[in-house]
Amino acid sequence: MCPADLPSARTIRLSMSTSVSGPEPVGTSRPGSADPAARSETSEHSAIRPIRDRRLILTVLCVSLLIVSLDNTILNVALPVIVRTLHASSSSLQWIVDSYAIVFAGLLLVAGSLGDRLGRKWVFMTGLAIFSAGSAVSAFSGTADRLIAARAFMGIGGAAIMPSTLSILTSTFTEARERARAIGIWSGTTGLGVAVGPVAGGWLLAHFWWGSVFLVNVPIALIGLFAAVWLVPNSKNSNTKRSDPIGAGLSIVGMGLLLWGIIEAPNRSWTSPLILGAIAAALAVLTLFIVWERHSSHPMLEVSFFKSRRFSAAVGAMGLVMFALMGGLFLLTQYLQFSLGYTAFETGLRIAPIAAVLLVVAPLSSVVDRLVGTKPVVFAGMAIVALGFGLLTRVTVHDTYMDVLPAFLLIGLGTGLAFAPSTESVMGSLPVDQAGVGAATNGAALQTGGALGVGVLGSLLNTRYQNRLAPVLAHYKMPASILHLITGSLGGALAVSQKIGGVLGPELANFARRSFVSGLDLAVSVGAVVVGTAGLVVLVVLPNRSAQHRQDRRRESAPETPVRSGRS
Repeated sequence: MCPADLPSARTIRLSMSTSVSGPEPVGTSRPGSADPAARSETSEHSAIRPIRDRRLILTVLCVSLLIVSLDNTILNVALPVIVRTLHASSSSLQWIVDSYAIVFAGLLLVAGSLGDRLGRKWVFMTGLAIFSAGSAVSAFSGTADRLIAARAFMGIGGAAIMPSTLSILTSTFTEARERARAIGIWSGTTGLGVAVGPVAGGWLLAHFWWGSVFLVNVPIALIGLFAAVWLVPNSKNSNTKRSDPIGAGLSIVGMGLLLWGIIEAPNRSWTSPLILGAIAAALAVLTLFIVWERHSSHPMLEVSFFKSRRFSAAVGAMGLVMFALMGGLFLLTQYLQFSLGYTAFETGLRIAPIAAVLLVVAPLSSVVDRLVGTKPVVFAGMAIVALGFGLLTRVTVHDTYMDVLPAFLLIGLGTGLAFAPSTESVMGSLPVDQAGVGAATNGAALQTGGALGVGVLGSLLNTRYQNRLAPVLAHYKMPASILHLITGSLGGALAVSQKIGGVLGPELANFARRSFVSGLDLAVSVGAVVVGTAGLVVLVVLPNRSAQHRQDRRRESAPETPVRSGRS
């Protein structure tokens, strides 16, 4: 018998003061039950589904999630091609990546709330349709600005898909252990998509044009849409509050201004009044967002959730691990192509070890979590990520792939360890009727962390790169357009060096590569410090065992003594 069907699972759920389960099995409800979470959570089918159906549902959810998370990094290996084809600068490349993440993160909480109110299945299906349309438009964008806009539209679809998958999963897998395993697979899918994106993108670029990295999403999204019609159950919270458009607008404006200031700072200088004004305005808007959410009768983000150390520490851990992972992949795919000279497909294959380790470790981390506790597993994961970044600070222009491979393996291992236990801590600390908002908060932490990682680490690299190049270029008389191309990106500098030729061309290419690697060293150093420091905070703040886990263990062992005494 499946663990989810055992009567003791219901006993455990009903004994908890804060429910984390979904609808109860038919025939087990008691008349006059006063469980508000159970009454507020409605579903098309009141019975717990057979395990085969639950696995099919999990498959549809994970495949749909895969293309969303894949799109965070599949574009990375295409960035050099986009530089040459669309004449994009480094800041444009960051916006092409971050426009998706900003809209994604800004709308996640709204989408989670809509799912709780209107039905998670319908929001999930709408997200698949929007994501498919945005992918098709992105594939045929002719300029960097159009691609940025199309990517932002894709973010709307991604925001609807991600929280829906996790909230549907939470209401489908109601028994604690089975839910933990399912979340482990879900987390592995998220990490796998992020890490395998460069491999898939490289293969597509080796056979097709750069737009194929977007067009591949269309058939997968449509298949997921049709499968969801037949397989995915609908559920919603009948007591959900109305939407919070003011909160959504404040979060998008605040994050947009913050990332704009960070990304544009290398081009306009960090002391520019415009940059300082944008960052100051961003902080003011984000502060207003928090104040609004605290006093709103229908907040988009339940600030009260963060009173739970388990919730807040786990959300912070995931956000900062994603900060390192997304920022690192953004930098490393360019390093492998521009500095080491690999093709897009070769670069994707060399990023693959991160994906392979993530795929193995993420599901196993839930088992380790249950044995030793959440705190040591998450801390170990973050410490390993920091160590991987620390190894990357030793990169030079003379290094080979084998010199950076150990760092890749450590980053994959650490990310895999931290993701699943952190996700389970977030979702397990909330009642099931808040699953949509909880899943959205979880997703917002991932996307915001990733966007900040690309923005902050990318800007640190670009600032160092331009500062190293400026004194040398000052000795040469070049048109402003050529100077802008050289300082705009390493790809632009290498293109100019090829056209110049002679003695000056190779010298320019060599110095540009050295400047890029110097910027890379600075960026990964900051990444290592951020993740390492956050790991120490997690070690102090994150509870090792949840109250639910302790009750589960007591309830599982309690029936054994009466059974043995009755037979003796």
